[in-house]
Amino acid sequence: MAEPQLSVRSAKARDLAQRLARRERRSIADVVERALEAYEVREAGREPAASFYARLADETGVNIDLEAIIREGRKVHLGPEL
Repeated sequence: MAEPQLSVRSAKARDLAQRLARRERRSIADVVERALEAYEVREAGREPAASFYARLADETGVNIDLEAIIREGRKVHLGPEL
């Protein structure tokens, strides 16, 4: 039975995977698997910002308008003095 294959149409991704495989003396498949596993670990615990702020508002009972807070503190930069 043939091994499953992953096809990537990005030349940049292919070149990067080949370069990393040569540098680490691993197969391209191993490099891609390890990269995807690291990505999964890094991204799995995150929730989208909108749901985070909605959950935060529900838990605290306070609805904070971050855009308004940012606008209040924003100052116009007049540029460099020449």
